[in-house]
Amino acid sequence: KTKTIGVIIPNILNSFFAKVFSGIEKVADERGYNVIMCISNESLEKEAHTMEMLSNGTIDGFVLSISEEAQKLHDYSHFNSIINDGTPIVMFDRTTDEVECDKVIVDDFDSGQNATQHLIDLGCKNIALISSSNNLSVGKLRAEGYLKALEINNIEINEKIIIRTESESEHDLVEKINELYSNNLVDGVFALEESDSVAALKVGVKKGYKIPKDLKIIGFADGILASRRLSPSLTTVSQHGIEIGEEAVRLLIDRLESKEEHKPFETVVIKTKLKERESTK
Repeated sequence: KTKTIGVIIPNILNSFFAKVFSGIEKVADERGYNVIMCISNESLEKEAHTMEMLSNGTIDGFVLSISEEAQKLHDYSHFNSIINDGTPIVMFDRTTDEVECDKVIVDDFDSGQNATQHLIDLGCKNIALISSSNNLSVGKLRAEGYLKALEINNIEINEKIIIRTESESEHDLVEKINELYSNNLVDGVFALEESDSVAALKVGVKKGYKIPKDLKIIGFADGILASRRLSPSLTTVSQHGIEIGEEAVRLLIDRLESKEEHKPFETVVIKTKLKERESTK
């Protein structure tokens, strides 16, 4: 045993992953483990190469969130071959049913449905969906939750106010939101990534919308960028990143230290929380 854990995160600029990592490091340290962090930069090749490099006896197991490219191509063979070689993996946030391992997820579908329902309860009738995470498992689940809320409330789905893209450049995203606000009478927005919600709010303010009177916005992920620095401040679905990190590394260390031969895999669901701020009230 090396008493070292490999952590692979897809994107260092995302505050959610930074929070998860701080949770991982805290519990690993308490339990006497070191952590090596690597960044896949959303690349399948980099993810696979990093795992191969570290699983040669450098680390005891991995905690990771799947890269965008792996999810887009549905290529998970590198995870299965590492597990088959006897190195355990715990996946968090972005996971797949095609790999049998321990997982820590948030209730993305329910969160999407609840956030949309909250906008409906506030009187919104034309709720736009903005998603630049259409390749990701989490983005798909949140979008399904949004559609479910519309269906339950007998609100017709309007494809013209649904923006689903793959990791857009900021400029392209702003253009699309500009177009959305110009051509459609939108009174609510559910944005699936932190950058989406920031863009939705900024463009809305620029266009002269009074927020939340004319336009109410809820974003996913409670980063510093979204919630605290903007005016008006943004209502967000908070994912409890630190708790996700703590739980993921706990699962891994428990498996590494378990005497059980075939310990059953666990999926732990961490509930999100809607933090209401000025963009809806």
